[in-house]
Amino acid sequence: MTLFSAPVSRDLPVDARRRAVWTGLVGTGVLLASGGLSGCGFALRQAPSFAFSSLRVSNQISTPVSRALQRELATAGIQVMNTAAAAGQSPVQVVLEVLLDQRERAVVGQTASGQVRELQLRTRFRFRLSTPSGKYLIDETEMLLERDISFTETGVLAKAAEEQLMFNDMQNDIVQQVMRRLAAVKSL
Repeated sequence: MTLFSAPVSRDLPVDARRRAVWTGLVGTGVLLASGGLSGCGFALRQAPSFAFSSLRVSNQISTPVSRALQRELATAGIQVMNTAAAAGQSPVQVVLEVLLDQRERAVVGQTASGQVRELQLRTRFRFRLSTPSGKYLIDETEMLLERDISFTETGVLAKAAEEQLMFNDMQNDIVQQVMRRLAAVKSL
């Protein structure tokens, strides 16, 4: 009999007894770990809360990061507009100006014969947040993410697919970073 588990019958085969003991130990470990995490203040990340409920995106509204950011804001319950408010609509509370949304691909490694062996993928996103009256809530901020990728001429199609996945991953990272920065604005 172990300290934290139910007694294990001696009639069971050795493997079944071991499995029963390990199951009891694992269950005990999970309980102790969850109790320890709740005591230290650990909590899963919650959905962000914003000081505003409506936002207008200006300048580059149809670029990949901008579109993904608009979808994420709409999912979070923010009313997103791409144009100025019409006569019957209520005015927006903040304006998100997308100043730059750019994808770059640079050669960083070559063989002695000049063949490309390594690329660096970059995603730049520059934005600022202001009120419609012109008060800046977040000054001009640029985010730059870089990823290195090996390259081979024999696997061009596979490398193109990998490159696209890396760009999508960087796009999602930038969107999450911008969301956290927007949520950090506490007053208008």
